Amino acid sequence: MELSKFHMRALAAQENARQVLSESRIAAIWEEAGCRVNLVGSLRMGLMASHKDIDLHVYSKGITPESSFAIMSRIAANPAVTEIRCINGLHTDEHCIAWHVFFREASGDVWQFDIIHIEEGTEYDGFFERMADRIVEVMTPEQTETILRLKFETPDNSDYHGVEYYEAVIADGVSTFNEFETWVAEHRKKKPYYWIP
Repeated sequence: MELSKFHMRALAAQENARQVLSESRIAAIWEEAGCRVNLVGSLRMGLMASHKDIDLHVYSKGITPESSFAIMSRIAANPAVTEIRCINGLHTDEHCIAWHVFFREASGDVWQFDIIHIEEGTEYDGFFERMADRIVEVMTPEQTETILRLKFETPDNSDYHGVEYYEAVIADGVSTFNEFETWVAEHRKKKPYYWIP
C-alpha cells in the first residue's frame, strides 16, 4: 500500500529524531550512569509529526537531586545543549525528577528532550511504555492517518498534548481539526487522568 504524504513526512521526522537522539548522546549518558532508559511518546509509537520533541523515561534506585543533577551535568557539558529546566517531583506520588533539555542539532534546529527520571519500582515504572504500546496495538491504519493529519494541521503555536490526539481519535472518533479543538476544550474541563485504550 502506498504511504500517504502524512506518513512520508512522519517517517522523515522520526528518522531525523533518531539521528538527533544518537548525536546528542543523551540516552547514552543516562545508560552509562547505570540507568534503564526507555523511549516513550510519539517517537516510540511512530506518531511523530512536526513537533521536535523526544520523550525518554529513565529509571534508577535511590534517586536524589544530587545524583540526578550529576548525570545532567555531563549532558550540560555539550555546547549543543542550549537550556535545561528541572522540576523536582521526588516528594510527589510520581517519585521523579523531570528534565527539559533543549538541544541544537547540526542543522540549527532546536529539539526538546523531555526526560523523566523515575524511581525504579514505583507506581509509574513502565506505565507510559505500556500506554504507548497499547495505543499502537489498538490503533487502526485509518486512525493512524487521522492522528498524523491532525498533528500536521495543528498550528505551530498551539499547545496540545499528544495523548489528546490519540484519545480523541481512537476513543471518540474525532476526524477533523475543528472537531479536535472542540473535543480538547471540553476534555480539559474534566479532572486530569491518564488514558489507556
